[in-house]
Amino acid sequence: MSTTPSTRDHLLAVGLERLRSTGYTATGVKEVLDLAKVPKGSFYHYFPSKEEFAVEVFHLYAKGEAERTARVLGARKVAPLKRLRLYFEELISVYGQGGEISGCLMGSLSLEVADHSPRMRSELQGVFAVWQKGIADVLREAIQRGDLAKSMQPDALAAFLLNSYEGSLIRMKAEKSDRPLENFLHFAFDVLLKK
Repeated sequence: MSTTPSTRDHLLAVGLERLRSTGYTATGVKEVLDLAKVPKGSFYHYFPSKEEFAVEVFHLYAKGEAERTARVLGARKVAPLKRLRLYFEELISVYGQGGEISGCLMGSLSLEVADHSPRMRSELQGVFAVWQKGIADVLREAIQRGDLAKSMQPDALAAFLLNSYEGSLIRMKAEKSDRPLENFLHFAFDVLLKK
């Protein structure tokens, strides 16, 4: 049985690397084809447009992040707030300055194309909602265990944490420093979520 990825999967993998490193606008179809060593006709056989290609690349990215979320946040043998901190620490190690490619594709696409592409905006909204729910579920568990006050509002708090993390990533890129991410971790876990 062959383990060689299909042409479509290969194009998506190359597209993910390019979208993450150069962004949507700077990534051209020809560039992806050249890097993938795939003829132009193959691209349009699988994807009717660059936007549809970007949506499929985004689905690939979101699938990987959903697997990370399930693995880290779903490890119920670990206390909920500890899992949540470990989760953000892992995200920072992958998407911070020390990562192979710094920054989050969700944040980058939100800034670059969400205003101009209703389709991409809808995709982003859906994934942000799922991501926020995963964080809120862990916060609910922490409240039930007595690790957080019952007055905490897990959905609003999850939105705040997610927005703070994404904002820290943007600031990290502007400053070329992990300091904004370290600041996020400190205030989120040593101040806000501290019992």
